Amino acid sequence: MNAAQCKMARAATGLGVRDLAKLADVSPDTVARLERGEDLKQATVDSIRTALESAGVEFIPENGGGAGVRLKKDNL
Repeated sequence: MNAAQCKMARAATGLGVRDLAKLADVSPDTVARLERGEDLKQATVDSIRTALESAGVEFIPENGGGAGVRLKKDNL
């Protein structure tokens, strides 16, 4: 998950930085650092990604069209 994917996922789910931080059990500053493109421990990125996936996000890998996100079909 990259910075843009995190921002897009938050926007799609309507989560604020504080909301996501609480779900991922990290500080709001950590979420902000990720979204600025700063390097974080992989375990921290994984926690944030898992929280977003639990909120209904699917991450789309880089496949020639660019990495992205979408909401899971059952969440639409």
